[in-house]
Amino acid sequence: MKNLLNQIETLTTVFLKDASSQLDKGNKAAGLRARRASLELEPLLKRFRKLSLEAAASGKGQDN
Repeated sequence: MKNLLNQIETLTTVFLKDASSQLDKGNKAAGLRARRASLELEPLLKRFRKLSLEAAASGKGQDN
């Protein structure tokens, strides 16, 4: 789960940087990169939700 959280954190940072660049500077390429990062985040967040529910059900954390 730690590895998954690190991946989510990295992609979130990339997404926020590029989305801000699009918003603040009108950078169209940054907008494309932000949209791509959002697509990559979606399955990671779904996996996190699944692992989190499993951990809650078993009463302990997981190291995936």
